[in-house]
Amino acid sequence: MKRLVEILMSLIVMAVTYAIMHILFVANLFQWNVAIPIYVPAGLAVFTGLIFYLILSSHITEMILKRLSQTEDKLTKMNVKELALTVLGCVIGLVIANLIGVAFNGFGAIGTFIVVLLNVMFGLLGIRVARRKKDEFDVKNFQKILIPALTPQEKVSVYGQPKILDTSVIIDGRILDLLQTGFIEGKIIIPDFVLEELRHIADSADGLKRNRGRRGLDILNEIQKQLAVPVEIKEFTTKQPMEVDSMLLKMAESMDAFVVTNDYNLNKVAEFQGVRVLNINELANAIKPVVLPGEEMQVTIIKVGKEAGQGIAYLNDGTMIVVDGGNKFIGETKNVVVTSVLQTAAGRMIFTKMVAAAS
Repeated sequence: MKRLVEILMSLIVMAVTYAIMHILFVANLFQWNVAIPIYVPAGLAVFTGLIFYLILSSHITEMILKRLSQTEDKLTKMNVKELALTVLGCVIGLVIANLIGVAFNGFGAIGTFIVVLLNVMFGLLGIRVARRKKDEFDVKNFQKILIPALTPQEKVSVYGQPKILDTSVIIDGRILDLLQTGFIEGKIIIPDFVLEELRHIADSADGLKRNRGRRGLDILNEIQKQLAVPVEIKEFTTKQPMEVDSMLLKMAESMDAFVVTNDYNLNKVAEFQGVRVLNINELANAIKPVVLPGEEMQVTIIKVGKEAGQGIAYLNDGTMIVVDGGNKFIGETKNVVVTSVLQTAAGRMIFTKMVAAAS
């Protein structure tokens, strides 16, 4: 391959040299007074090509092959969407360049040089613009514009900003029920590094971690089956290695998206960095039933409380109810009256008394 490139480059140099010599001497473009035999340009071209082949071709070929290898690596790492947009941007740039270049057709060699320069500039410009705008490009919308008759109509319109799911909220599982209700709007984004972390947890030697990872993968499979919720697994990389949480915040900042989590520490860091967060735990606390002092309810006392004479019961949503004097009625269902409500970081606690004791 290298030898073939060296020969081709030497032939190109030979052809260019001959063309220049022909323009300068044989065609007498500058009206020289010296008569040059016709074989002299050909001899100079062959001589220049041989010198180039022996001295410069090897070094220049190595540089070209190295750049081609780097370009191949970049193209291989692109997904199909990014590659297609890059080619499309280049084609649009070349079309614009040639439309402008029509004005320079009558300027001979100078006009040809200008047209080539315009093609290079606008081709590179089209590639750069297409790669910068790739995240804003929706393949489905483009398909609707080009072939609206062949594009199936979507039943559900997507509104709202994208929501990026972190590892903890996927493993937690409540996000699936929340998505099924339709209260979350916008596209659901699953970062590729979160998916990789889930796979790593699912392959852990620790049984508990392995079960949590497999549960997270199962939840993801169920989320992707929800036809009303658009889900996209998106690649995201950074120049420097980062932890998963840092990459998550960086991705949300670049996409102007929300992070959906139940991680308290991630929530605090996101607030500090100005990234918007939807915390499942905060939502769960917000939608718990509101009870006021003096309200009556019926509860089943299941165990003894920490303080003397207390019994413990729970609501269906997991809210703990402390029943004063309930230690004598373990396993029984009793009517109680609310005395106070305490909101803690762990959740809500309701303090009650037996109805007879309260009266």
